[in-house]
Amino acid sequence: MINNDTNTIKQARITLVGAGPGDAELITLKGIKALQTADVVLYDALVNDELLEIAPANSTKIYVGKRSGDHTFSQDNINRLMVDYALNYGHVVRLKGGDPFVFGRGHEELDFAAEYNIPTQVVPGISSSIGVPGLQGIPVTHRGLSESFWVVTGTKSDGKISADLYDAAKTSATIVVLMGIHKLAQIAEIFINEGKGQLPVAVIQSGTTVNEKVVIGVADNIADLAAQQGITSPALIVLGEVVSLHPQFKLIKEVYDVVAAR
Repeated sequence: MINNDTNTIKQARITLVGAGPGDAELITLKGIKALQTADVVLYDALVNDELLEIAPANSTKIYVGKRSGDHTFSQDNINRLMVDYALNYGHVVRLKGGDPFVFGRGHEELDFAAEYNIPTQVVPGISSSIGVPGLQGIPVTHRGLSESFWVVTGTKSDGKISADLYDAAKTSATIVVLMGIHKLAQIAEIFINEGKGQLPVAVIQSGTTVNEKVVIGVADNIADLAAQQGITSPALIVLGEVVSLHPQFKLIKEVYDVVAAR
């Protein structure tokens, strides 16, 4: 297509870029380079606004975010916008929080672009499921504590808790739950019912940002602790023995044991 502003021919193309978990500095160098050549940026709700400044000043930036209770832009609408802008303007950067393929529906967007024979590229991002716990000193795997980890959605499209959580609770793996903070009590109950009431749990709100809040506890009391601290979305939940490595856990566990002994 011909860009009327410059009379130059620009090829329609789409780059899916993972913006990382929140801190603007956690995007990859390849993601920065993609943004620097963007004609259009379609960005999600959890993308740090600082990243938009990397794109050229004359590029078009369009918010297409979706959050709990706010689905102004359906996935179908986003797919169509992405393709329309690519065909009419050139390089579209689809900037997505975390990694495009970890509950980011990135492959759906690639499939839609393929229907129009638009070249695509994927730039992976740091997923909040690993990056956020890691920056809190919580490894998702650790010798002697956890040999694997699960990343599970807390709420499916029908509003129900994922059946995978019931299976995950039976294992010794680290469980990271995304989009599940509003069902924290129910999620904790699943683990309590497996005899894991004392399993260490961390809830991290707005991880890697200036608004980050962390609550550490065990399955038996984590819902009450999170409520007391006013934790809300966006937040993730980490359940597993690896949470005991967090500096706060030892103190909280001692207090819990004293209360439980009374």
